[in-house]
Amino acid sequence: MIDLHSGKARSEHRNNDRSEHQAAANAPSSYLPRIRELMNRQDDLTDSIVLSIIEDFVFRQPETASRPTYDSRALISSLFLTLRRELGILQPLADDPQITEIMVNGPENIFVERNGQIEKTGLAFDSREELEELIRRLAGRVHREINELNPIVDARLSDGSRVNAVMSSVALDGPSLTIRTFPETRPLEMSDLIASGSIAPEAARLMQRLVRSRYNCIISGGTSSGKTTFLNVLSRCIPSHERLVVIEDSAELRIDHENIVRLECRSANVSGKGAVDMSQLVRNSLRMRPDRIIVGEVRGGEVVHMLQAMNTGHDGSMSTGHANSAPGMLKRLEAMFLESSDIPVDAIRSQIAEGIDIIVHMGRQKDGSRRVMEIAELDGVAGGEIRMNPLYNCREGLTGNTLIHKEKLEVWG
Repeated sequence: MIDLHSGKARSEHRNNDRSEHQAAANAPSSYLPRIRELMNRQDDLTDSIVLSIIEDFVFRQPETASRPTYDSRALISSLFLTLRRELGILQPLADDPQITEIMVNGPENIFVERNGQIEKTGLAFDSREELEELIRRLAGRVHREINELNPIVDARLSDGSRVNAVMSSVALDGPSLTIRTFPETRPLEMSDLIASGSIAPEAARLMQRLVRSRYNCIISGGTSSGKTTFLNVLSRCIPSHERLVVIEDSAELRIDHENIVRLECRSANVSGKGAVDMSQLVRNSLRMRPDRIIVGEVRGGEVVHMLQAMNTGHDGSMSTGHANSAPGMLKRLEAMFLESSDIPVDAIRSQIAEGIDIIVHMGRQKDGSRRVMEIAELDGVAGGEIRMNPLYNCREGLTGNTLIHKEKLEVWG
């Protein structure tokens, strides 16, 4: 019998070459309903019993005699994963600590991001129906519905992984499934980022001082540029006695803190009721006696309440946002504010400049590594524009500019 629970088997799942993955994925679709019928005849099914049922079934099939033993073992593993694991044949990819993203572009094209590089796997679903069944199963486990009328689902799995799925009614090349995984590894510290070249030592020391001194920070960057990772690292600089309220659309942050409240948005149910959005959570967090408010990612109307929090005594608050540069992040904040509030642009810029102290911009390099590209201080509004005081850039290091606003550093540093 194949022991799928042993460390050796788990390692084999992670390290099997593509030919084995391809053989595992090409399980005849007719096997699954027949095996499920056999399973329904027994009670109290453990993994070992299910595995025995699958093995007995596979080795009783006439075509097994002409199939190499190597392929039969892969086929049995594939069937077991499909029937007993949350992600089916994708489970070995999710279990690989080097993989941070799984991208399924239809049943035959499965890609992963491994160590910052995107590569195609040898895996494939046996049919479009098998992939659609997996998507519906994942949606059902988080009490979501996905069908022709509701073809998109965005959810979080039990292990914290983030899932986005799009059905074939809007995905032209077949159902699409994207899974952002969060391997169970030791939380990164600033020393790890320094060792990997993600940040220079002098910039790291600067950011540690600013966070401890309760400067309000926004971390900007493109997709997969390391914003969430860097926010996690910065959160380790927060003194343990402070109370944090963390607000996220889908829980991704891993903040190890004693006095912490974690809030997550909730989508509407099938009746269109019960939704709780970021704006509601940020507004409510002001009544929870936070020392700092951490918003996983600001992307809409919640920017209004976040800036109000930063301007009303919740120093040291932090968030992330999508942008191509630090100045670009300011434009994005303005645009989000304008969509949610009908006030003059000058007033918006004034609130941004008064609320946010520091912008850190992250960038992804050609080799897949992430790096702190620039750190800048906001210095009020002049001539209708927000002034920026560059403190660091990755090409030159510290710019030599001194911090203009040292009040928090003198009080809290």
